[in-house]
Order: sequence, then structure tokens, then C-alpha cells
Amino acid sequence: MTKFLNHTELRRLAKRRLPRGIFEYIDRGTEDENALLHNRRALDRVLIKPHMLTGDATRSQVVSLFGQIHDAPIIVAPTAFAGLVWYRGEIELAKAAAANDIPFCAATEAITSVEEIAAASTGPIWFQLYLWENEELSRDLLQRAWNSGVRTLVVTCDNPVTANREYNTRNGFGVPFRYSARNVCDVALHPRWALSVFARYLATGHVPARANYPPAYRSSILGKGKALPYEPNLGWGHIRRLRDFWKGNLVLKGILRVEDAILAAELNADGIIVSNHGGRSLDSAVAPIEVLAEIVDAVGEQMTVIADSGVRRGSDVLKLLAMGAKAVMVGRILLYGTAVSGMPGASRMIRILRRELDTAMAMSGCNDLRKLNRSLLERPGQSGS
Repeated sequence: MTKFLNHTELRRLAKRRLPRGIFEYIDRGTEDENALLHNRRALDRVLIKPHMLTGDATRSQVVSLFGQIHDAPIIVAPTAFAGLVWYRGEIELAKAAAANDIPFCAATEAITSVEEIAAASTGPIWFQLYLWENEELSRDLLQRAWNSGVRTLVVTCDNPVTANREYNTRNGFGVPFRYSARNVCDVALHPRWALSVFARYLATGHVPARANYPPAYRSSILGKGKALPYEPNLGWGHIRRLRDFWKGNLVLKGILRVEDAILAAELNADGIIVSNHGGRSLDSAVAPIEVLAEIVDAVGEQMTVIADSGVRRGSDVLKLLAMGAKAVMVGRILLYGTAVSGMPGASRMIRILRRELDTAMAMSGCNDLRKLNRSLLERPGQSGS
């Protein structure tokens, strides 16, 4: 299961191993999936104009993020329910990140708590927050993350309401799960997953649950419990209060407009992530690579700009870095890796991305990511500058 050579082969393996509902939850977009497809088209339209005869045989991918040095400009993106693709999948993925000296961003909607992830990993752990309507409960969660050693907080800003993912409704994949003949049969047709993931949770006496939720709201994925709604009126005032409360690095995820990036800088955010949620939120959203340059030009000297969405190859990482991002978050493909063989699968996919990035650097005549700029790129409708 670790013989795959690229994203396409890995995705095929993950699709074979996972029940359809879980695979589609991590693989697909929203509504008509225009944003999902557009992310790829936008990345593919940006081409590389390589330098020749540079004479550089030694290349470096080392990057500094918020005062920490990492071996590669890749960050494991926060993803909900990674613990359903593999037993204790969040821990497996965090260990893979640590083994490759890149950050792992734990998610609010994880099956494994931030405390358990931090205790099991030797690498840097970031934490992603969906702000709850009850801000006191959110602050309690942030204190738990801080006490676990988390110093970088990523606040998701681009999901003010639940995205319209109709396939989730059809598959019965939600919390709680909806039983149907279709999804029961689906699980039965994937006995390896049923035995090695779900049955292992049951054997420990614990049905998977949202482990970061307060105990009163921590119902299992199979049963109903008290609702803990997200903040329905999320605005800049909430970010200001988070900035006052959180003493570490504050990063806002889901920024796609220059004016929002400027407001983030004015509120002393330490970074932003130019992202359309991997095409999983607004189906008509622009692709991050289409707006990244203007956002970097506006705030890149004041804060760390990261990008994500649609990455499949190391050359995609190179394009986003050349456009001005300091690092790139990667989500889906690392979940595929975790799904096929846990930590080894995720680690292999990280190494593949790094090798592809190294190849793209060599072919482009780039020996140091810090020297990258837009002159390396040919963009739709304009030449690189």
C-alpha cells in the first residue's frame, strides 16, 4: 500500500479502502464542484519559465515560519475527522509531519484531542479553531491548546454557515450518522476499514466523537447530543477579541480579498492563509493562486502569507511559493496517504511532494526557495514580473 508514486495512484488506493461516504467527505467539493475543478485549472494555467545553466547542484527547501525553521515549506492542513480514515489517524498524520520536520495543524473537529496529538508528536503542533457561539467555551478550548504547547492558532473564517454538500446528505455522512441500507452496505463492502478502524475504536470502549468539544457536548458520531453551534455572526470584532486573548501567533484562514488581508494586518494578525477551503465552501469562489499576488503585494511585508487549495504536485507548491506564499498547506492528499497505511502512507506522500518540489526547483534553475519570485512564472493574460 506504500508503493504509490503520485497523487493519482494514492487517491485510487484510498478510494478502494474507504467507505464511500468517508471517501467522498474528504475528496469532493460543494454543490456542482466548480470551485474544486477551478482550483486545478487555475494552477494548471500558471506555467513555469525555467532558467537554464545555473550550475546549482545543491538545493534547499528550508523555510522559517513564525521563528521556527522547517525542512520544507509544507504544512499539514487541519482536516475534520482524520481519525475516521485510519485508527487514531490524527496522531498518525502528526507523527508523519514530525518525521519530515513540518508543522501539523490539529482541527477543532478532530476525533483525537489536541492534548493527545501534542503528547504523541515530537513536532510543532498548530491548532485550527471554529469559533463557537459560546465564546467562553472557545476560550477554554484555546487554553487547553496553549497548555499542550500550541503557539500558532489558525482561525477558519470562510465557513459562516454549513456548506451545501449534497453528497453528504445522500451518503448519510454527518454527525450524527444517518443509517440507511446504502451506507450499511457500503461499510460491509469495506471490511478492512470496518475491522481496522471502527471496530478498534469499539474495542477500546469508545465510539469516535469530537474529542475537542466540552464534555457536555461530546456526543459520539452515532448518537445525538447537545448542539454546540458555531458563531453565526462571526466578524472582525471576534477576531479582535481573539487577538487580545491569544498570546501566540494568530493566523486567519480563508482570506481571498486584499481589503480583508489589510484588516487582518491592522488587527495585528501574524499571518493569513489565502484559501477557498479546497473548493469545499463557496462553489463560485476564486482560486487562491488567482488572488495571491495582489494579497502578497498588499501585506506580505507585514505578515506571513500562506496558501492552500488544489495542490497535487510539488510543482504546484513551487508555483504558489513563486507567487509569494511563504509556505503551502496540504490536506486531501495527506488524508489519502493516512487512509492507505497510516503514518507510513502520509510520510511517503510528504516525501513525494518534497521530491517533486526538488525536481521542479532543479528544472527551473532555482536552488533556494528564498530566491523565488514571479519572474519564474507565466500567468494567464500577463507575463511574469
